[in-house]
Amino acid sequence: MRAAADSHDLISEPGIDELLARARRWGADLRAGVSAVFADEAGEELIARLADLIVAAWESRPQQLRERDRERLLMPDWFQRPETLGYVCYTDRFAGTLDSVVKHVDYLSELGITYLHLMPLLRPRPAPNDGGYAVADYREVRADLGTIGDLERLADVLHANNISLTVDLVLNHVAREHQWAVAARAGDEKYRDYFYVYPDRTVPDEYEKSLPEVFPDFAPGNFTWDEELNAWVWTTFNDYQWDVNWSNPNVVYEFADIALYLANRGVDCLRLDAIAFIWKRMGTNSQNQPEVHALTRILRAVARIATPSLVFKAEAIVAPEDVVTYLGVGDYAGNVSDLAYHNSLMVQIWSALATRDVRLLSRALSRFPAKPTTTAWATYLRCHDDIGWAIDDADAASVGWTGYDHRRFLSEWFAGRTPYSFARGEEFQVNEATGDSRISGSAASLIGIEQALDLGNDGLLDDALARLRCAYAIVYGFGGIPLLYMGDELGLLNDHSYVNDPERAADNRWMHRPEMNWDVAAGRHQPGTLQARVFESIKRLGDVRRSLPCLHAAVESHAVETPNRSVLVLTRAHASGDLVQVYNVSPEWQRIPSELLGSLHGRALREEIAGSPCEIVDGEIVLAPYAALWLTSKG
Repeated sequence: MRAAADSHDLISEPGIDELLARARRWGADLRAGVSAVFADEAGEELIARLADLIVAAWESRPQQLRERDRERLLMPDWFQRPETLGYVCYTDRFAGTLDSVVKHVDYLSELGITYLHLMPLLRPRPAPNDGGYAVADYREVRADLGTIGDLERLADVLHANNISLTVDLVLNHVAREHQWAVAARAGDEKYRDYFYVYPDRTVPDEYEKSLPEVFPDFAPGNFTWDEELNAWVWTTFNDYQWDVNWSNPNVVYEFADIALYLANRGVDCLRLDAIAFIWKRMGTNSQNQPEVHALTRILRAVARIATPSLVFKAEAIVAPEDVVTYLGVGDYAGNVSDLAYHNSLMVQIWSALATRDVRLLSRALSRFPAKPTTTAWATYLRCHDDIGWAIDDADAASVGWTGYDHRRFLSEWFAGRTPYSFARGEEFQVNEATGDSRISGSAASLIGIEQALDLGNDGLLDDALARLRCAYAIVYGFGGIPLLYMGDELGLLNDHSYVNDPERAADNRWMHRPEMNWDVAAGRHQPGTLQARVFESIKRLGDVRRSLPCLHAAVESHAVETPNRSVLVLTRAHASGDLVQVYNVSPEWQRIPSELLGSLHGRALREEIAGSPCEIVDGEIVLAPYAALWLTSKG
């Protein structure tokens, strides 16, 4: 940074002392990340280039964002606080355009949203484009959504309403139409080195021996022959998504530049898409390699110096023992991503609801090591993607189940093919060789609301609404940033109209990516409607959550083993007072001994969601079907 500062006449610039102080603070992280991946000469050259990039980004950073940097540096736990609540949606499905999102900021504020994730909005290739994840230009917005200027204006409005903006940064691949790939196909050796390019199948076949297939149905294999390139190119996801070569320092520089560019447009958080795949190693599945965390450390250090209000969220849908590494363990603790998805919690909630048994959920949660206290989980019940049944065989065996059989049961159950199932989903990407499959469907349809409405059964509807409330209470109460997926707050059902769109008909994940129906949303203010019942229960969870300091993400939730397999107990110890959460995942009344309340045992209890005292009956807590209790001590 010293050389960079000397090469720019910055000494009299306002704020230069702050920039240099941040360089001293995070410069060692930058150097450590670079040295873990690149040899001395290449590493030193990369550090010098990144230093110049940092200064340039800082020079061009708008004043209001510099002020935001100062505020966030004084409140580094801004994303960990219990008042932080996320909302996830596609811009076009939610509002049409970026400008139109502005018109619905009041709706988000009504829900208590402080963090908005707009799904892929950077310019993709023409369809098919993997739902926008085949990016052709990281510096432009999809034309139908608006412009980069519109994104900046939206960020300003969101910031004025205490809402942070998250967008996707696809790290593993670019579209075949991206300028780097175009140059590579034209024979530019510099850009051919941005990709994994092979003249024949010798090397690809060696890699394939240990590589899984992500989309076995419509994108088998991991390499594609490209006639213009006259070579095989690595394509993990689809033949039009070319994996980039992160062992090339130029690629690291390019993505650092892109990250700072987006930060200077007002983006507060970058969702690092497909981050687990970015480093390739022969003889492995080329996921979760240690270099991934060193590369993230580089990007984070660059951002902390130049644009410190920017945070990173790792999209790493991997095993429990691997996912915590994206928040940092060992030397990387607290130095890589700030947020990571708790995919296991999502999967295990659905499993518990199907089986009415929390043992697997408790066992899976107990396997997670403590995360760094400066980081947070992103918790969720549904997202834009399918549900992959990430059930560990050893966890299943510990409760007397077979992992393979349980995964098949879950797919059958949530596809609605099992007796007594309440779900209306569809299987996605069935792998006949392994028997694995995933599930598509909206939260409301998977949880029983669609079935109840179809049958006109008020009792089943009451059960389904209680089930949804219970599931979201776990999500909101676990700690971290709860992410509310668009439509869940209104009970929106599966949308099968996607089959009429040739560009989407082959991908049933579009069934749970509906357009927001604002006429339906207006029903949230009409007492007794489905929309009002769902909206108010979700809103209540957010309102209560904000009042509980013990839900700060620095604190861990711990599962307590119970004698009742239908009841989940989670404890959180906090200086402001402990919180014990109790959830009944069954449609029957249940009981547990009050001794399981730990530090709250024998004390007067308050149930925070209802805002009323909680009574102990004959030394037991009595739980209604699908009850969700957040218990604190009244004194």
